[in-house]
Amino acid sequence: MSGIPEHDEFSTHAVPTDARVATFRVAAVSSMVSFSLPTFIAGIEVAYGVGEAMALSAILGGSFIIFLVGWLMGSIGARTGFNSYLLVRLAFGDTGARLVNLAFSISLLGWFGINLNLFGRAIAGLSSDVLGTVPPELAVTIGASILITVTTIIGFRAINVVSTLMIPVLMLVALIFLMAVLERGTAEPLTTVDGMSLGDGISSIVGSIVIGCIIMPDITRFLRSSSGALLTSGASYMVFQPFVMWVGASAAFALLTDDITSMMLTLGLGLGAFAIIIAGSWVLNALNLYSAVLGVTASFPRVNARNTTILLGALGVTAGLMNILDSFVEFLFYLSIVFIPVAGVVIVDHFVVRPNHYSVDAVADNQPLNLPGLLAWFVGAAVALAGAEGLITSVTTVAAIDAIVVSSLLYFALAKVFDARLANNNENGQ
Repeated sequence: MSGIPEHDEFSTHAVPTDARVATFRVAAVSSMVSFSLPTFIAGIEVAYGVGEAMALSAILGGSFIIFLVGWLMGSIGARTGFNSYLLVRLAFGDTGARLVNLAFSISLLGWFGINLNLFGRAIAGLSSDVLGTVPPELAVTIGASILITVTTIIGFRAINVVSTLMIPVLMLVALIFLMAVLERGTAEPLTTVDGMSLGDGISSIVGSIVIGCIIMPDITRFLRSSSGALLTSGASYMVFQPFVMWVGASAAFALLTDDITSMMLTLGLGLGAFAIIIAGSWVLNALNLYSAVLGVTASFPRVNARNTTILLGALGVTAGLMNILDSFVEFLFYLSIVFIPVAGVVIVDHFVVRPNHYSVDAVADNQPLNLPGLLAWFVGAAVALAGAEGLITSVTTVAAIDAIVVSSLLYFALAKVFDARLANNNENGQ
């Protein structure tokens, strides 16, 4: 590790060549996140919203958007060796990046608490049915959080080992889940429940996993080649993620319930349900905490990464014990939608506006604020929120697409205007 402590995890510099790993190992970590309760629940909620006829279209449409963004963001991470927070720093300037990175960290910490909530409720339900006893929720939450925090402290290698070992097991359990659903068949025709349009369904899928694709560089920076980003994003967002969502949707139509725990018990998964819930939540929350720590340490390089991990883990437990699931999910959904313009700015900045800017020297001598990037983010976020609230008419009928298109085009235009003005000022100064 070139003399760098393992818990440092290259939060403020590029991953060196000798720390890079094979593509399948990175893809395993990214894909493992698909086998988690939030993924099943996203598929279930969208299926109930748009109805059986449009459920698969909504899942695939949202997944394709996330795949494209994840591929481009992942490619940038692999090309530069930088995590998502350093990329945001280069795209938005040091001051702007602190705002974006802290918002990311707060969102990820919120998801950490929500996943602990889901984990505790699911374990309680499964334990009561399978084992005949219900463990104390406090003990389950604290125990899970300690395990996740220790895994995160060890770093990417520990998360990678857990993912590589568990993904074949979870794939098998998911297949058994699907077979049980198909054997049962659909209970009765179900067209729509909540009257959600196809565009709203696609936006919901995008919103539920957008944070993961934006922080894709956190793991793809360990790739030996940027071409591996295509496989990593493709496996995650065009294979495993939509498959798991479709399994959840199929189960919802077959059993006419949106309770994932009762679905697994009704279908007789038993210990397989435990495997999905424990392993999926373990890796997902380890990645949430890992990325939150990277955000804080990238914004404030002088803080100790290990102590920050322990502190954020404790805050995550607090959030989980506050039962924020019912009141916080909607907020996090909108927060996620707000973040997709960030990807638009980073992608355009790296590939079009300033392709030579993404280097070690640029990080060391970065500008305090990239105003065009910050303005493009704000406007893109405003478009996303206005579209989600129905205040404006969506051009594409998908608010997330509107947001990333607006932020990308606006950033390109503003960057050209600011560059032209700077060049003019330099000429006049001479």
